Amino acid sequence: MLDRLEAIKDKYLRLEEQLADPEVISDQQRFRQLNKEYSDLKEIVQAYESYRANLRQTGEVREMVSQEQDSDMKALAQAELDELEKEQPELEQHLKMLLLPKDEADSRNVIIEIRAGTGGDEAALFAADLLRMYQRFAERRGWSCEMLEFSEASIPGGCKETVLAISGHDVYGTMKFESGVHRVQRVPETETQGRIHTSAASVAVLPEAEEVDIDIRREDLQTDTFRSGGKGGQNVNKVETAVRITHLPSGIVVACQEERSQLQNRERAMKMLRAKLYDMQLAEKNRERADLRKSMVTTGDRSAKIRTYNFPQSRVTDHRIGFTSHALPQILEGALDEIVEALKLHDQTARLQEERL
Repeated sequence: MLDRLEAIKDKYLRLEEQLADPEVISDQQRFRQLNKEYSDLKEIVQAYESYRANLRQTGEVREMVSQEQDSDMKALAQAELDELEKEQPELEQHLKMLLLPKDEADSRNVIIEIRAGTGGDEAALFAADLLRMYQRFAERRGWSCEMLEFSEASIPGGCKETVLAISGHDVYGTMKFESGVHRVQRVPETETQGRIHTSAASVAVLPEAEEVDIDIRREDLQTDTFRSGGKGGQNVNKVETAVRITHLPSGIVVACQEERSQLQNRERAMKMLRAKLYDMQLAEKNRERADLRKSMVTTGDRSAKIRTYNFPQSRVTDHRIGFTSHALPQILEGALDEIVEALKLHDQTARLQEERL
């Protein structure tokens, strides 16, 4: 492991030099590529430096304990040594987790689909809550959001279905555990008896695909145009700017009507289609690894209930890992970091155990 870490550190330092080279800076495509590599290695190198510092300090303090004659000073040094030795396996475990190979899609941007499920109007309101939660979370992370599709519900403030694109650093690796059924328990505003209702919304997180990732033949597509509905300006219900694309081999249907031009809507629809087809490829790979991967976190089963948001008790529970938080208002405002990190840690621990088998 140490040889591998030294090689990573050497590569990191070379990248640091290259990123300061004016020729590299002038080539934006190359600069972005090298900067991404540099960012990916930074956390590993920092953890390695902490581990090396611990080893160095442990050796120095151990020598101090063996040579110190004063009993009080020796006791203080021994206490420091105990603390350093306690940190050592934790730092080593963290390094091993960072060295685990990343899933190929982790660094990609995502397309998130949110659909109101059982629960009528209350489910539509909850779907809108989830949309805002992910938008706020993206803002906190410095990511950018783009609405690809939004279908309003009959109740004000609700949505039947929405598609959101989020771009930034390691978005899919952070968001992939959000796929599944999210359940809410609360008293609807229209409920006069004060009874708690249970509603649900489904979330699908798809890694964004490039054209080179997916080979889509023109003859496999059926494209239909229609008039947009809802808000949108002069073109709404007058010009056929909305686009619906059907991928005949898979049966996948995507539609977009958010833009004012047919060309823009087609580009967005194709973006959604590529993501769905790429996600199907990843799902097939996950099925092939199903016997090896037992963690529920990584099944990607979107019919499974993964999380409950209980308003009366201000509680959020992730059922896959038994995580519970009583900060429901903050979580709905985008404070998902604690849940996300717990899910990632659970997945990394499971993968580390598999590596040892």
